[in-house]
Amino acid sequence: MKSSDNISSKVFPHEDDLWLKIREEAQSDVKLEPILLNYYCFSIVSHNSLESALANHLAMKLSNPSLSADALSQLFLSIFNEDHHTRKAIRDDLKAARERDPACISYVYCLLNFKGFLACQAYRVAYKLWLQQVDIHPGAKIGRGIVIDHATGVVIREMAVIGDNVTILHNMTLGGTRKVSGDMHPKIGNGVLLGAGTKVLGNIRIGDEAKIGAGSVVLKEVPPRSTTVGNSARLLVGPICVNKKWIES
Repeated sequence: MKSSDNISSKVFPHEDDLWLKIREEAQSDVKLEPILLNYYCFSIVSHNSLESALANHLAMKLSNPSLSADALSQLFLSIFNEDHHTRKAIRDDLKAARERDPACISYVYCLLNFKGFLACQAYRVAYKLWLQQVDIHPGAKIGRGIVIDHATGVVIREMAVIGDNVTILHNMTLGGTRKVSGDMHPKIGNGVLLGAGTKVLGNIRIGDEAKIGAGSVVLKEVPPRSTTVGNSARLLVGPICVNKKWIES
């Protein structure tokens, strides 16, 4: 069977004009360089959409022995399939490169080889994942036995510290107040419960086994084994501060 026959033998559903053009370019390339047949079959022809081809190609670039290309490809494709704006942006990026970059000799060349294009698409995937509303900075220090329930809306900033056996409910933020520089994020003790909608802001400490009620905004230190509620948060039950020491009430 001829190389060109291989390239054009399958018919795929739901093909848009740009995807058809990419497949035509692949066919032309194989006629000029038959050695590319297997590569194009794997990267282009075996896929029924631009999204599938891009998801597979990004996955091959970003996978490693502990993170399989198949898993990444499925994740990327699910993101592309769920979001019309991302799909349109992919096509607009390809068209822009073809129109404005003299080095871009074809759409298929850009899709498979332009690291700027591929980096931009990797960003689009990362951005969609970030918008799923779990934003935990890799610089945060988090202990063991942590429960993040539901997770939606959880934000943990770079300098935050979380002890062991902490329970975090949805829409919880450990952030800064923008009034200080340097170490500006909260320090959460062991066994703390952070209720839904809680905002703990600034370089303050939440003592061991404290409970922060739902919707509380905490701007001051909270003593151990206390319960704090409200906006701004007030101590409901727990120790009192005498001469800078917490005394059980």
